[in-house]
Amino acid sequence: MSTEAVRSILETRLSSWAAARVPALRVAYENVPFTPAAGETYLRAYLLPAQTESLDLQGAHRGYRGVFQVTVVRPNGAGRGPALGIAAELNTLFPVNGRYTSGSVTVQVITPASAGPGIQEPSEFAVPVSFEYRADTI
Repeated sequence: MSTEAVRSILETRLSSWAAARVPALRVAYENVPFTPAAGETYLRAYLLPAQTESLDLQGAHRGYRGVFQVTVVRPNGAGRGPALGIAAELNTLFPVNGRYTSGSVTVQVITPASAGPGIQEPSEFAVPVSFEYRADTI
């Protein structure tokens, strides 16, 4: 198990939801080419891992914690409201204590998905939405 397994689990859930949503949303992932269309609303996904823990005397345990951030990006001048609506949908998609498993790895959401302050960019308005996660292995 590694941080990459956590990333895969969370990004797969986000991707499936975004593609099925009406209207669908595209997702820009870290270090993957992405060019937004003019006036497009889209998401940016980031995994912000914390230091891996080992909480047993044998050193067999691994604790993976961190923050999963999904930034809602909207065109300038469209207001904050639509981005906050998508933030609320993300809170429903990743509820506190939600557990998502792939193979032998289970990731648990440990804080509510919360919208941060909006960030005015040159041609876009971005609202970061983030929650903390954890995954433990032995």
